[in-house]
Amino acid sequence: MKNTPSAAMPNHRPSRLTTEELAVELAMEAQSIRKRLSQTGSYFGLQPWKLPNGQLRWPADAMEQLTSKAAK
Repeated sequence: MKNTPSAAMPNHRPSRLTTEELAVELAMEAQSIRKRLSQTGSYFGLQPWKLPNGQLRWPADAMEQLTSKAAK
């Protein structure tokens, strides 16, 4: 059996999240994130990377970034 990064590192966290993964972390619908991004160019200051295939990837520490901005 091959060792995959997740098998080798059980607590491994990806460096970038899909919109769906971000939505789960924020306990909301992915479409709400997409709508806000479309309307304002960011999700409350967070900007995703856009892959060549059009998919979006968000920073893995998005929750921390959002909560630190809210605390200010």
